Parts: sequence; C-alpha cells; structure tokens
Amino acid sequence: MPANLGLAHLSNAFLIVALLCYSLAVLAFAGDFAFGRRRSTAAGRQARARVPELVGVGAADGSGPGDAAPAGQAPAGSASRPEPAAGRWVRAALAATTVGLAAHALGVITRGLAVHRIPWGDMYEFVTALTCVAVIFFLGLMIRYKAYYLGLFVMGAVVIALGLAQTVIYTAAGPLVPALQSYWLSIHVTAMTVATGTYFVAAVLGVVYLFAARHARLAAAGGPAASARIMRRLPAPEVLDRLTYRTVMFAFPIWTFGIIAGAIWADQAWGRYWGWDPTETWAFITWVVYACFLHARVTAGWRGRRAAYIQLVGFGCLLFNLLGVSLFITGLHSYAGLS
Repeated sequence: MPANLGLAHLSNAFLIVALLCYSLAVLAFAGDFAFGRRRSTAAGRQARARVPELVGVGAADGSGPGDAAPAGQAPAGSASRPEPAAGRWVRAALAATTVGLAAHALGVITRGLAVHRIPWGDMYEFVTALTCVAVIFFLGLMIRYKAYYLGLFVMGAVVIALGLAQTVIYTAAGPLVPALQSYWLSIHVTAMTVATGTYFVAAVLGVVYLFAARHARLAAAGGPAASARIMRRLPAPEVLDRLTYRTVMFAFPIWTFGIIAGAIWADQAWGRYWGWDPTETWAFITWVVYACFLHARVTAGWRGRRAAYIQLVGFGCLLFNLLGVSLFITGLHSYAGLS
C-alpha cells in the first residue's frame, strides 16, 4: 500500500513544532541557570528532608573509591546546595517540553498512519521514536525526582538528535523492505527503541555527573571554579550517580529482551538464531558493557567516576552500532534507509 503523503507531511510539521518547542525549553532552562533565583540553604535543607532521593548519599551509595567524603562529613558542595525549585523559568521550560512532547508523539503517530505500520522501520523513524521515548522518560524523571536543572543538558541533546533526524538522516515515507515486514518489528524494534531512548538519558546524566564531580573536587581543594554558578544549581554528584544507575537499571532488561526477540526473529527470517552479523555483534557487545557496569557497581562497589566511564563506553558502543554499523558496514541489518 503506498504511503499517504498528506499524513507524512503532517508528521513532518508536527516534528518541526516539537523541535521548536524543545528549543524554547532549552532556552528557558538556560534562562533559569542565568537568571533564576537560588533558594536559601534553610529552604534547601527542608526540601531535602521531604525528598530523600535527592540528597547526597555518601560513599555508601553514590561514590566509589577515591570519591568518598571523610567520615561524618557531607560530600563536597552538597551541604549548601539547595533543592531545585520549579521557578517561573522552569515552569516555562516544562510547559514548552510538554507541548513539544505532544507534538512529537503526534508526529510519530501520523508517520505510522502514513506508512500503515509501526513507525520505526528506518533510521529516521528510529531516531524520532527514541528521542520521543527519551523525552517521556526524562519528563517523568524530572517530575518524580524534581531534577529540573538537568533539563538543559538532556533537552539540549534531544534537540541536537531530533534536528539531525529532520535534516541529515531524513527519509521520505515509504514501504518497508520485505525482510522487515513481520509482526516481530513491533516487538523487537519497539524494545530496542525504548531501551535506546532510556540509555540516551543515562548517557547525558553520566556526562553531567563527570563535570559535577570534577567541580566538587576542585571546590574541595580550593581550586578555580569558573562554572560554579552552573554547577551549584545541579543536584549533588552522588545524586546524579544514583539517577544514572536507576536509569540504566530500567533500560537493561528491555535491551536484553530486545536481543532475545531479535534472535527469535532472525531464526524465522534467516533460519538461524545468531549469525554474528555486525549489528547483532555490536548489540551483544553493548549488552556486555552495560552488564559489566551493573555487575561492577553491585559486586565490586564501583561507583562514581569509574562506573560513569563504563556506562559511557556502553553508550559509545550503542552509538557505533546505530550509526557506524548501520551506515557504513554492510550486513543483514542494513535497513537505515539512507543512500
């Protein structure tokens, strides 16, 4: 069945609206960093008492060897760090993010209606879907943990990814290649899309953690802190570490299920469960790295910087699989839709 070009154009319009709204949200989050009023220490302590998930958890949960504070002393920079408050800049950013998410979801849905299938059959559709998942997950994270000041970084990354999808990797609406015309597309690729969108958020949190931890070490040593105004508006490094861990914990079982579903689909399509195709291989390598992250954290107590580096290596493997393998290495999974 040919694609409905009217709905395809409507999908593009919705996604452009979403990109504009997300860009406004980034500007509002940046405005909060620049012009937002910092809460008092007393108010911050009261808020931390109300929301225990956002306090610095010390070496027992949020830091590793070399990152722990002395016994009986709060981690550097956390004692006076106020709990983030939803001021007018943050409320404007959340409103823009919510409107953008509605337009984003409508763009994904109308794209599916235009092509008469699940709308993640090529690279363009996959990226638009995973960024939608990333925004949904992070919006829930912001509301649940009041992590408003992370919005600048996560939404900034979403704007870049969605902007690239709308320009560099845009693919016109069209039918799937025969190998993808299976109900397993709704199972396998959906799982990988949800997991990738969640790993995307975890990677941004990991990068922000590394900068926040470095700032905390410099501040504790009395060194220069050119980014002090920005860093003191963020949660403590221990909180970022904890949020990153929880995010990966959410994504890892979904990624595992996606690999298993892909193996079952491969048996039906190609007559074998596993053939060491480049995409299969790098999906497995990504799984191994994230498994090492969780294992090292749980059994060896690796937290803080070392855990963040492992997690970012895992996301690097995922990106190489998504972009490098899909675009430049020929294999059975060469369905990116780009020439």
